[in-house]
Amino acid sequence: MTHNEIIQKLKSIVEPYVNNQPNFEQLNENSDFIKDLEINSANLVDVVLDVEDEFDIRIENDDMEKMLNVEATVDVIQKKLNQK
Repeated sequence: MTHNEIIQKLKSIVEPYVNNQPNFEQLNENSDFIKDLEINSANLVDVVLDVEDEFDIRIENDDMEKMLNVEATVDVIQKKLNQK
């Protein structure tokens, strides 16, 4: 799966939790889930669970703590997919 394919899937996963639509429309690798998209921390857990389901991977707590922006999340997803 390519980097861009992962970002597109991730975008559809986070969309229901976004509270700042203009920033979501400008989503890029540097977009921060909390600061830019205004996703609350409880919903971030939902995002991680949705990512696990969508990509059929298991995300450990250490990795979950890193998943604060798009780039870090894509890195974690790619790493997990490569381990399969």
